[in-house]
Amino acid sequence: MDHDATGGRPRPVPPDTKDWTVVLTDGCAECGFDPDVDVRTVGERLRASVPTWRSRLAEDDVRERPAPTVWSPLEYAAHVRDVLVVMRERLALMLAEDGAQFAGWDQDLAAVEGRYAEEDPDEVARQLAAEAGSTAEAFDAVPDDAWGRRGYRAGTAFTVATLAVYLLHDVEHHVHDVESSGRGVTG
Repeated sequence: MDHDATGGRPRPVPPDTKDWTVVLTDGCAECGFDPDVDVRTVGERLRASVPTWRSRLAEDDVRERPAPTVWSPLEYAAHVRDVLVVMRERLALMLAEDGAQFAGWDQDLAAVEGRYAEEDPDEVARQLAAEAGSTAEAFDAVPDDAWGRRGYRAGTAFTVATLAVYLLHDVEHHVHDVESSGRGVTG
């Protein structure tokens, strides 16, 4: 693993600058995500990802990066855990205030400051399962008349429905990443 000069920690991966909102209309060729999602199934699909995360986090190579610029399965899992929290908070804001403004969240900085690569895989598995459950429950509870409520991040508009799809892609894309890691595919 490529390490920095400050105590053997892995180097931060280069920031992801892609505008991932394109998956809301175009899907994702890399992981096969289809954005034509019944948003009422998002909770179920978030819960369905948990066994894969638990299994992958129990493997011996969980800390190994497939390339120096690609997160390890442990780093991806810690990221997904935190994404679930952030998106659940954004959902709550949208339900409380139509037109809510989201604070920025720097996922790359969160990975460095959270020292994702140094976390305990068993604890991350437990936390990810809990956050997936809580976030799934929050989306399960969205009233039918609230899926069109809006929220904004840096000028990008989301509805509760598109936020659900965006989150689902993030989680399922990273499941694809960790299922592929060590097998010649990077993401």
